[in-house]
Amino acid sequence: MSIPNFLTLIRIVLIPWFAILLINGSLKQALWVFAGAAVTDGLDGFTARWFSQKTRLGALLDPIADKLLLSTAFITLAIMKEIPVWLSVIVISRDVVIVLGVGILFYSHIQFEMRPTVYSKMTTLFQLLLILLVLASGYIQLDDWLRQGLVLGTLAFTVFSGLHYLYTGLKILT
Repeated sequence: MSIPNFLTLIRIVLIPWFAILLINGSLKQALWVFAGAAVTDGLDGFTARWFSQKTRLGALLDPIADKLLLSTAFITLAIMKEIPVWLSVIVISRDVVIVLGVGILFYSHIQFEMRPTVYSKMTTLFQLLLILLVLASGYIQLDDWLRQGLVLGTLAFTVFSGLHYLYTGLKILT
């Protein structure tokens, strides 16, 4: 097994531990597990490129691991009332629409290359920042305007990137 794929598997294994810590209200510990998972995300991409260890399995597992981690965080934090439930619904719905779109293109035997857009990267950045700041509330006190700004930024980028992926997918289909 390649090092990048091993790192991705570590991230997947950390997800249940992260969820259990959140459910038990251990935000400080959950922050460190989440940060560790984020580090493995950066390292797997770096090592795959640096050591020429890109694999098909890694290309499939990495985004799945990312979505599982973020979805777990959004769902659990919404249940805990740390972030708005409606935002979690929008974040998860966007991901479901993207997965369904990829499935439709795949089963239609349409050749396409899935690359993250700048909008998607900004969406991920805002989602990660929001989660990190909520988890860091065990260490620091957040101003409401900062949390609200991150919520609104996350909403804007999530909706915009979702619509952009939808537009791109429909363009490929037609």
